[in-house]
Amino acid sequence: MSTNEMSYVSGTSDLPLIGMTIGDCLDAAASECPDREALVSCHQNLRYTYAELRAEADRIGRGLMALGVGRGDRVGIWSLNGAEWALTQLATAKIGAILVNLNPSYRAHELEHALTQSGLSTLVLQGAYRIGGTVKSHYVDILCELAPALRDPPMSDDRPLAGERTLTCDTLPQLKHVICLDDALATPRMWHWSDLHTLAENVPADRLAAQQAELQFDDPINIQYTSGTTGAPKGVTLTHHNILNNGFFVGGGMNLQPGERVVIPVPLYHCFGMVMGNLACLSHRATAIYPNDGFDPEATLRAVETERAQALYGVPTMFIAELEHPRFDDFDLSSLRTGIMAGSNCPIEVMKRVIERMHMEDVTIAYGMTETSPVSLQTRPDAPLAKRVATVGTIHPHLEVKIVDPASGRIVPRDVSGELCTRGYSVMLGYWNDDAATRQSIDPQGWMHTGDLAMMDDDGFVAITGRIKDMIIRGGENLYPREIEEFLYTHPAISDAQVFGVPDPKYGEAVTVWVRLVEGAELDEDAIRDYCRDRIDHHKIPRHVRFVDEFPMTVSGKVQKFRMRQTTSQELGLDP
Repeated sequence: MSTNEMSYVSGTSDLPLIGMTIGDCLDAAASECPDREALVSCHQNLRYTYAELRAEADRIGRGLMALGVGRGDRVGIWSLNGAEWALTQLATAKIGAILVNLNPSYRAHELEHALTQSGLSTLVLQGAYRIGGTVKSHYVDILCELAPALRDPPMSDDRPLAGERTLTCDTLPQLKHVICLDDALATPRMWHWSDLHTLAENVPADRLAAQQAELQFDDPINIQYTSGTTGAPKGVTLTHHNILNNGFFVGGGMNLQPGERVVIPVPLYHCFGMVMGNLACLSHRATAIYPNDGFDPEATLRAVETERAQALYGVPTMFIAELEHPRFDDFDLSSLRTGIMAGSNCPIEVMKRVIERMHMEDVTIAYGMTETSPVSLQTRPDAPLAKRVATVGTIHPHLEVKIVDPASGRIVPRDVSGELCTRGYSVMLGYWNDDAATRQSIDPQGWMHTGDLAMMDDDGFVAITGRIKDMIIRGGENLYPREIEEFLYTHPAISDAQVFGVPDPKYGEAVTVWVRLVEGAELDEDAIRDYCRDRIDHHKIPRHVRFVDEFPMTVSGKVQKFRMRQTTSQELGLDP
């Protein structure tokens, strides 16, 4: 079999990989375009030029150094989107500390796992998350469940003295400092964000510069815990080189230009926000715009109009919420030309509506996973529309992709489904302190096994057909949920559909679907089956149908089918 007939591609480029740290990239941007806006946080009414962003990141970095944070130490951030998130990301990169992203939806046991497993010494946290004045998650209270000593009085009222607020806690022995972004909710043993400015005065600028100069771009700089779509999270360890280059080539994939403006409603704790958003903007000297701390469709639309943005990011459910918002037509979105839809399967019908109604003619779809920094494949604005709406695009520069038979590991021919594997600069160092899990995911040849099923056509375009673990085996037939979902999206009353299998005593598994209807539409189970009958293979017709208002999801917008499977199996009295 020739190379052209095999499901293998390698990405070439005239652009070399960036051989610098994130801190050095920020310095270069501040020197090249000091007065250009780098960051806008709409809900905080904050704006930073590149020069201001560099100065503030340096100040926060020096404040952390005054607390004793050094190269390789783990610094966590547990917060929704805001300027402090980006500044913590850049400050830790400047001093070589490893930023640990903590999911804002964590509860006590999940938080404890991440803090303990990462060996985190310093934590920046939001006080609480409120919607309309109602507290949805009180982060300080949750942390104090794990570390009651945070409520003890300090040894002194002199806030700038680091030793007076050093935490000693038997349950979290490695956690020494907690910095609260909400002064009113901070406990006596917590630092305020403003204290970092005061502490920075104890660390001269040349000491920060000397520490930054010692860093290497292959140093680990970030730990991200996997989202939990299939089970317990693991700490994905990424380097400057991993994420800075991936952000750069993602921006290049949508032809992002210096000075263009990108609205980022996706969570910063995830690669979509902090890499594809923050680092794509930084590496292209563009402007990152946060419309709100959490996703709000109206705030997102308003930010696009007010800031005259050229690009908008989101997962499919976000774009659906924006398109279906009752005030959608009130907003001028004519400045948009591009953006990224990623994070989960992108329904073809949603993609078409985004292009037609949101002026995003150059919108791209990106595919990847946290373990690959994240993007491996991306559609190009100049690709034929049919390819842009039916595939996740072509290989990224400096990367390789192959599709293999899950059983034999051999590369399959073109147009044959198999497991997608990625190799190159973007592959993680490994899972933090978990060599066994790393070996299960990265093979001896350096290939990251994604667990996703895919097919590659003769032009190198790749279509994701499902997850190996999501594949439904009914009476010996292999059924792919993505194919059934795409068909169901063609029904005018269906806004979103998620297909999975549940145990069946006769056929092994039964096709099950959770359906979210278009507002005001009516549909019942029989109507869905009638719509499927004679249009798709009878094996693919859903046996179980449930109508819902929302799906269980991770904070990054990924649908958690394992939770749907558990819920449906319990309701039907089946063993999941």
